[in-house]
Amino acid sequence: MVVGVCQITLHLPSCHSLKAKRQVLKSIMARVRNQFEVAIAEVDGHDRWQIAYLGLSYVSTSSQHAEEVLDHVWRFIEETRPDVIVTDARTEIMSW
Repeated sequence: MVVGVCQITLHLPSCHSLKAKRQVLKSIMARVRNQFEVAIAEVDGHDRWQIAYLGLSYVSTSSQHAEEVLDHVWRFIEETRPDVIVTDARTEIMSW
């Protein structure tokens, strides 16, 4: 079993309230879940308006496949949400 985890840091320059941030993140997370079947949640920066830290996990039988899926997620966010800037994406693959 292989588990891939990724933390994506987002800059949300158009968000000027926590409510606006929640709307943007809710949309992103729903689309990512449906498209890639990964677990995704906001993991830090809950009280900051324009910064979000998303945690993702994906289970696979192949480390290469897990890494590819997680890489596709952050590219998908960049391509489909021009109002959001991906400032960092860190991936780790763990095997059991």
